[in-house]
Amino acid sequence: MKQIGFIGLGTMGAPMASNILRAGYQVTVYNRTASKCEPLISEGAKTASTPHAAAEGKDVIITMISNDDSIREVFYGKDGILEALKPGAVVIDSSTISTGLVREIAAAVADHGGQFLDAPVTGSKPAAIEGTLVFMVGGNADVIESTRDIFDTLGKKLLHMGENGSGAAAKLAHNAMVGIHNVALAEGFAIAVKSGVPADKFLELVMNGSAGSKQAELKGRKIIENDFTNQFSLALMLKDLKLASALSDSTSVPSPMLGLAKSMFQAGFNQGYGDEDLSAVVKCYEQWIGQKMGGKPSDQ
Repeated sequence: MKQIGFIGLGTMGAPMASNILRAGYQVTVYNRTASKCEPLISEGAKTASTPHAAAEGKDVIITMISNDDSIREVFYGKDGILEALKPGAVVIDSSTISTGLVREIAAAVADHGGQFLDAPVTGSKPAAIEGTLVFMVGGNADVIESTRDIFDTLGKKLLHMGENGSGAAAKLAHNAMVGIHNVALAEGFAIAVKSGVPADKFLELVMNGSAGSKQAELKGRKIIENDFTNQFSLALMLKDLKLASALSDSTSVPSPMLGLAKSMFQAGFNQGYGDEDLSAVVKCYEQWIGQKMGGKPSDQ
């Protein structure tokens, strides 16, 4: 059975590590906030005090980190992963980070005798809990197959996108669409509700009409019920949209809708909604129309 190091126990990482433990793997976990390791200890995880200690001697190291700066520290820092890699170790990074950094880390891992897969996911917290994530993976096909058992434990589908960096690029393009769809959903709600259409009836129309989307399915009821408990935060979506915008600039791809979505999420972040679910971008529209989507003007 593979020895696994898991680094990063946030909204997505904690349930992913839990699923690996339940599948019978021996797992050592690390998180910068050590208290987040405690629930996994009761499930049989060992803990490490540094990323280096979590990675040392492991067959597979999985990282799920929030941003470029943090992932740099995990790999290159004083107690980072790179110097701990044993020959042939596979590093699976499921973070959403820039494509340039992915390629840089892939080369560094290879220089230290390891193998690297960029494997970001789609599917928010419920999918991480249920083990139904979808992975988009960049890297060597043989390396992917050597870790297929782990991917199957964590998700329902794996899509090999190409060489290192292609998984990260696919994720940024995908999340650009997620952000755009969320803004479109919020704007449609605003037009309908301000015109006197009941929000639940409008959502039923969307779900049965040409405007239907996965985001309408996942976020429509949350918007109507004013439930912005975090499944994937507005702040992280804004971070991803900024990375997607930088990628579109570097590839000379015009992206006007991405620009508008990024501005809307920036507005939501500036209003203090960063720690809420990404669907909280609708609150900007609620301010403009003077009512909650599921309520009346007096509810504002």
